[in-house]
Amino acid sequence: MASSHPAPAAVRLTIHGRVQGVGFRDAFEMQAIELGVDGWVRNRIDGSVEAVIRGETYAVEALIRWAERGPPAARVERVERHPASGEEAAALTAGFRRLRTT
Repeated sequence: MASSHPAPAAVRLTIHGRVQGVGFRDAFEMQAIELGVDGWVRNRIDGSVEAVIRGETYAVEALIRWAERGPPAARVERVERHPASGEEAAALTAGFRRLRTT
């Protein structure tokens, strides 16, 4: 029997502002784990932070709202939100992790 709930969609975020060197990735990871969101987060060489996340809609939305503020030392200017590509979504595993800077 098919489930009446669609599979959670994966979302790619790019967070701009003063988001490196301020504990953003650590805090993002802790928030994701607390909310039960799967995915990853990493610094980008352009100074932004990128994440691909998947989970229950309420949890994903809560994590995005948190990312719009970030930890106390961060100064988030904007958060870009896009559907993750099919490859990004397929590569997600259970749990949350930090990836190397790209």
